[in-house]
Parts: sequence; structure tokens; C-alpha cells
Amino acid sequence: MLGGILTACAPTADVDDDRPLVLTTFTVLADIAQNVAGDHLRVESITKPGAEIHGYEPTPGDVRQAAQAQLILDNGLNLEAWFAQFVDSVHVPHVVLSDGVEIIDISEDAYAGLPNPHAWMSPLNVQSYVDTIAAAFSDLDPAHAADFAAHAEAYKADLQQVHDDLIADLAELPERQRALVTCEGAFSYLARDAGLSEAYIWPVNAEQQATPRQIAATIEFVKDNDVPAVFCESTVSDRAMRQVVEATGAEFGGTLYVDSLSAADGPVPTYLDLIRHDADTITAALTGRIAEEDAP
Repeated sequence: MLGGILTACAPTADVDDDRPLVLTTFTVLADIAQNVAGDHLRVESITKPGAEIHGYEPTPGDVRQAAQAQLILDNGLNLEAWFAQFVDSVHVPHVVLSDGVEIIDISEDAYAGLPNPHAWMSPLNVQSYVDTIAAAFSDLDPAHAADFAAHAEAYKADLQQVHDDLIADLAELPERQRALVTCEGAFSYLARDAGLSEAYIWPVNAEQQATPRQIAATIEFVKDNDVPAVFCESTVSDRAMRQVVEATGAEFGGTLYVDSLSAADGPVPTYLDLIRHDADTITAALTGRIAEEDAP
């Protein structure tokens, strides 16, 4: 198992490293790709740990680094709004990792009808990402194709285990309370996989300013569905969700991670850490384990 090979994804140019350079648009993709690459390729993220990916603005240094890459991997689905102009300026081959995933459309507000870009928040979708990465790496470096395939299969088994654990942990949750409420609508794919209904304050982090109408709708959903806990993401303020907590009596279930890994010594240095953290946080709050553990 190669999980955790990449624990800090900030670009670290190494003139003595002659392995092919693969760039990804953000740290989550870099870690996933590194688990497939093993030691054969140098995988780096354009954005640094903790960065908010939606509104990122590439620097001249990013462009210079990208010009040295042999391949760029991006998520697609309109996530990296800055990416089209960026990749056109460097003329480096790139692969869209969300190709082949069953897309969920955003259903509300100005983004209604557009694809929800957060497909990597499903471990099952990431299995598809991994297959796409392994094929791209085999084209880039055919001599190590067998290793890429073996790494991919091992990593896909880890992803399957995360999914299976999530389903098992939520099995006893009453149907009425099977709801996931977050600040951003970043969990549609995870909610689908886990059999949860979903509500959120805003569709994508590009908004970030919750309107009274959005907050009121979320409050109504929490009350109508007797939702025991609500959540918010690490890259945005939880202020609006705290208003929902105050109005409904639901617990604040914790902080979830979506767009970025942490630094190596942080809480989610790898994608498997991120998705396990989110799954554990969600199940602990929705099933009442938080309240039980905090009780005297």
C-alpha cells in the first residue's frame, strides 16, 4: 500500500531529479497521483496546502514550472476556473480526471444545471480517477506501466475500504436523520454513495456570502428532517452555519476538508486521511457518538 507517500504537495523544484514531472491543479489530486506514480515520477501540486482552489490566481512562477512538466492533471467540471487560460499558455499535455465519472448537476441558485465539480469527494469516483491516472502514466512512462497498474489496484482497495466503512457506520441511522448539511454543496457525491439526502447553504465556495434566504432554507431543512448535526468546510467561515445551529438546536458536527490537504503535520496530509476524517466526523456526529463521548 502506497497511501501517504505524498504528505506535503507544495512545488519543490529539484534540478537533480530527472524523473518526468507531473503537475496537478491542487494538492488532493497530487496525493492521489503520487500513490499511482510511486517513485517513478515526480508529482507536484500547482497550489499549496490550505489553498482555496475555486478562485486561485496562477503566478508567473506557476507558469514557469508548468512549462517544465511533461503532463498536467486537472479535475475538470469547471472547478479550476483559472485553468483553461493557464494550460493554453504553457502548451503541456493534460488529462481531465473527472472524465468517465457519473456527474451530479447542481440544482440550485445561479449554478443550477452546471456539474457539481467535487467528484473526488466520493472514494468510488476516485477509483475512476486512479484508473485514468494509471493509463496516463503508462503512456508517459511505458517502462513502468506494470508498476503503475499494481499501485493503482492497491490504492483502489484502500478507497473501497473507506467507502465500506462509511456505509457500515451509517447502517443504523434512522431514515429520517440520514441527511448531510454543510456550508458548501461539496458532498453531493459522498451523500449519494452513502444514501444520505443533502442540504447546503451555498452551492460552491465562489459565493461564500450566505444570504438570509439561504440560511432560512437550511434552517427549515434541519428542522423538518430532525437533522442531529451540521458541518462546515475548512476553507470557509462557519459563521453562517453557526446561525443554523443556534436556530435549530442541532450540534455543530465538526470541520470537513474538501479542496485541500493540510501540511504534513496537519490533520489531513493525504487524501485517504481527508476522506477518512470526513467520513468519521460525519458518522460520529449523525449517529450521536459525539454526544455520548462528551457526556459525563
